Amino acid sequence: MRTSTILKEKTPKMKKKSTGLDRKESIQGYIFIAPWLIGLLFLTGGPILFSLFGSFTNYDVTTRMDFIGFKNYTRMFTNDDLFWTSLYNTLYYVIFSVPLTTAGAVILGVLLNQKVPGMRVFRTIYYLPAVLSGVGVYLLWMQLLSPDTGLANTMLGWIGVEGPAWLFDPKWTKPSLIIMKLWSLGGGMLLYLASLQGVPQSLYEAAEMDGANIFHRFRHITLPMITPVIFFDLVTSLIGGFQIFQEAYVMSESGEGGPANSLVFFNLHMWNKAFKVFDMGYAMAMSWVLFIIIFILTLINLKLAPRWVHYEGEDRK
Repeated sequence: MRTSTILKEKTPKMKKKSTGLDRKESIQGYIFIAPWLIGLLFLTGGPILFSLFGSFTNYDVTTRMDFIGFKNYTRMFTNDDLFWTSLYNTLYYVIFSVPLTTAGAVILGVLLNQKVPGMRVFRTIYYLPAVLSGVGVYLLWMQLLSPDTGLANTMLGWIGVEGPAWLFDPKWTKPSLIIMKLWSLGGGMLLYLASLQGVPQSLYEAAEMDGANIFHRFRHITLPMITPVIFFDLVTSLIGGFQIFQEAYVMSESGEGGPANSLVFFNLHMWNKAFKVFDMGYAMAMSWVLFIIIFILTLINLKLAPRWVHYEGEDRK
């Protein structure tokens, strides 16, 4: 009785002390993110609200900004064929590029995590494409994928295969960009490499003693331990995939998204509406549709994450 009484008397004080510590840590956290919050409120928040209002107007950058209600959104879904084309092209790119780049980065990270002499050289070589200038890389790939003189078709010719027209064939334009994306897996590879080096070796040793082969160890140890990084990579890659713009703008003729509108991605169509025909109000409406699409998909990912993402020390019931 006496012991339980003492515990009851001490428990509130311990909770109070813990609450004070949590409050102190929260304040410190807000101090660290204060520069970002200030930038969001004063540099980003204003333009966001302006674009929301502008999406309900016929704003043309120069003189007009009359309120027209939902006409921009109605025109988008009923009278703009390129809107649906751009949405299809973007979804095609996201559906194929995100899983392929994620899986490729995981496999590359596992391979570069082996203890082999000279591995640092290989890691540097595979990471280099991730730090190269975007426009320079696109111009390089335009040369590599040239139907007549490009290295890709030249190498295919060595084995008796007639290469496609790549960026000049509507059927191959989007696969060309996906192949180009696979070339620059270095950023994702670095994330997975860091997470793989944090997996305790004792788990592999215990599994090996139980008779688990390399594939069992990868399936039941490696993958579960790096699922938080996979989840992060999937979400950021999904957002980045829907925002694809530079590749199509640089690699298509005059930035129009040809041939046959096969490279008219959502952001490129929005850019052309905003800065080529100065239909800025319509472009603002498109930006909010894109935001809603990305927001919904991100929420779905967050909802499904507890089913397959495993955090170290997590107590699942």
